[in-house]
Amino acid sequence: MKESAYKKSGVDIDAGEALVGRIGPHVKKTMRPGVMGGLGGFGALFDIKRAGYKDPVLVSATDGVGTKLRVAIESGQHGTVGVDLVAMCVNDLVVQGAEPLFFLDYFATGRLDVGAAEAVIEGIAQGCTEAGCALIGGETAEMPGMYAAGDYDLAGFTVGAVERENIITGKDIQAGDVVLGLASSGVHSNGFSLVRRVVQEQCGGRYDIPAPFDKDVLLAAALLTPTRIYVKALLQALAKSRIQGMAHITGGGLLDNIPRCLPEGLCAVIDAKTWPLPPVFGWLHAAAEMTCEDMARTFNCGIGMAVICAASDADEVRAVLEAVGEVVYKIGGIEKAAGAQAAIENMDMAWR
Repeated sequence: MKESAYKKSGVDIDAGEALVGRIGPHVKKTMRPGVMGGLGGFGALFDIKRAGYKDPVLVSATDGVGTKLRVAIESGQHGTVGVDLVAMCVNDLVVQGAEPLFFLDYFATGRLDVGAAEAVIEGIAQGCTEAGCALIGGETAEMPGMYAAGDYDLAGFTVGAVERENIITGKDIQAGDVVLGLASSGVHSNGFSLVRRVVQEQCGGRYDIPAPFDKDVLLAAALLTPTRIYVKALLQALAKSRIQGMAHITGGGLLDNIPRCLPEGLCAVIDAKTWPLPPVFGWLHAAAEMTCEDMARTFNCGIGMAVICAASDADEVRAVLEAVGEVVYKIGGIEKAAGAQAAIENMDMAWR
């Protein structure tokens, strides 16, 4: 059979169809009430009423994985970045009290490697399962000339819903409230341009060696530990206790993200001594010769989500979160202040 002109130009339609066939079982595992139909339509349908909502407000988010993808590509380990993609989107939804309902992905590459793409999308399906949302559509774009051999890029899009009366805006936060910190699983998906520079300078760009901060784990596996998905734990906490505000700790770290949920005139005062700095951050801190403030604005430093509640509710919120597997620290409190809306004390002592 003569090779098609389109395939000669670098686009293999058969490979795309093979990928759709292989990802079907992974996608099927993510189905939930509200999904209408399956993959293959021009648009994906979702019935919010069937999902159980009476007066819903839709909340949407989009994000990517950033240059953490280079670690996956260079190490040949593609199975976890899909989880990162979902996590970066759904964790942004839940801080407003929203339940993620469905997810769509965009996978772009120069030449489709079906095996690598399937591993990525299997990770996306795993992340959706962890978040309780359905993977109901996506796009695989094969674009010769746009990407170097073996390279690909990812983007994710999610839509969630929250009952109008339950939206979390942070407006009720006040001085005297407590800040709880939920432990991160590692670097998550921010700061990897710096991480990769450190790996180049300290490890010769190799990821197949023991991690300098944990000799029992290869560096690639340690750095590719996926972003923790906090959705189910936080939805349970919201259903059983009172939470005033939440902040997903991504780019900008604790210093830039907590203020996003605070009313004017309030400041979150965080004590770095109240939780242990994970070894990966100690290594990056020393190897990159970073100041503590730079650390606090680049990485999550061990806290992936901040939860703000009244002091009288803190024990209950913490108990609910710990009962479903989260590691929770009381990391600070809310004070009246003008100017900066977040401050971290004792960084030099705790992170040296």
